[in-house]
Amino acid sequence: MVRFARLLQRLAEPPGRCAVCGAWPAQPLCDGCRARFAGPRHRCERCALPLPAGVRTCGACVREPPPLDACFAAVDYAFPWSGLVGRFKFQGEPGWAATLARYMGGIAGVDQELACADAVLPMPLAPARLAERGFNQAWLLARQLAGPKSDAHLLLRLRETGSQAALDRAARQRNVEGAFGVEPLRANELRGRRLVLVDDVMTSGASLHAAARALRQAGAARVSAVVLARTSL
Repeated sequence: MVRFARLLQRLAEPPGRCAVCGAWPAQPLCDGCRARFAGPRHRCERCALPLPAGVRTCGACVREPPPLDACFAAVDYAFPWSGLVGRFKFQGEPGWAATLARYMGGIAGVDQELACADAVLPMPLAPARLAERGFNQAWLLARQLAGPKSDAHLLLRLRETGSQAALDRAARQRNVEGAFGVEPLRANELRGRRLVLVDDVMTSGASLHAAARALRQAGAARVSAVVLARTSL
């Protein structure tokens, strides 16, 4: 009960000053840091990697189209975002969800993607990871982004995959194969539907792609993804 009470308190109390430069007045990121570190970047419409202006799709996605119809990322996974995500996920600071979700919702095209979606699905955590962390960061972000459209019970994690940090791209793909599925009693809800996946960080895209394939196998008509941060691979 004590841990739950502390969690509720942290959900209600975002950081009291800029977490990057320490400036007042009280806001998680000051205007200067937002302008410096959260500026828009032109990205591949299918995998969200940075691209030169005027190029819509990267060569890798042209050669091998991913199972995501669209992918949006707010920022690069670099300073200060890597540290802020770490605080959000690993240091028990879920109050960051509202601030981070605002950056995600501000990506060009995301508002339309969310408006057209039938459901917004957070990437699920394995039960052991969820118990250890106390919350699913993707669910908190999805709830901030989509309110009643967010659904944490439709997409399931079927098995623990362990950390992917030390794996190369091919190994990551093998590691998450068959790791996601759809709630069997609700599988008929997906036929012909437009779905948006939400996560905090996209690295190789292996997990998001595995989840998207599971949704497509259940009959989803469109699957896109919105993440806060994208690594450069």
